[in-house]
Amino acid sequence: MQGLDFRRKRRNSNSRKQVKPRRTRRKASRGGLRFEDGKAPLHFAREKLHRSRAGAKDVVIWAVELLLVCMLAVFLVAAFGQRVSTAGDSMAPALRNGDVLLINRAVYHIKSPARGDIVAFRKEENGHFSVKRIVGLPGETVQITDGTVLIDGEELTNQIYVSNIEYAGEAEQPVELGEDEYFVIGDNHAASDDSRLPSIGAVTRDEIYGEAWFIVSPGKDFGFIG
Repeated sequence: MQGLDFRRKRRNSNSRKQVKPRRTRRKASRGGLRFEDGKAPLHFAREKLHRSRAGAKDVVIWAVELLLVCMLAVFLVAAFGQRVSTAGDSMAPALRNGDVLLINRAVYHIKSPARGDIVAFRKEENGHFSVKRIVGLPGETVQITDGTVLIDGEELTNQIYVSNIEYAGEAEQPVELGEDEYFVIGDNHAASDDSRLPSIGAVTRDEIYGEAWFIVSPGKDFGFIG
């Protein structure tokens, strides 16, 4: 009878160890989101960069628009918003003493002063502005005879706002105007110091500040000058 080898069986039974199943590690996740290959398809950085660029572009556009508006405002004020006050009633009834006028300085860069225009001029650099109406143009000969204005020897019937002039002054004799000279008279000629006086005489183009176009003084005369 063969002997039983219990030791060998025990060794074999002990050598057999139970292999525990490996625990699979779950891939790290953040906020319940699973990422594959360890790369997260996030676009937050790109969106933030895009928004910052768009915001900077809007700021630049706004700054340029503001600059253009300011430049336009300065131009409009300089061209059309210069103010001059009238002193006395030499231009009545069109203008009255103390009326505040807006002067169009740009218009005479486009065209030359015309007969009938009401202009503001200054004979001296530090002197006050005078407001009168143009009667004689450059190259013409002006004379006042029997209360009427003669241009080149002919009575002026159009674009004339004065009549029955009692004081002819320098225009009692023919006054020849130069290439850039204008003869001005106030509508209320009896109370006007104008080109008829030797102290004023003809007004040059450089002395003309601009054309009066609007009365800004409050009251019934407020509005465009007729």
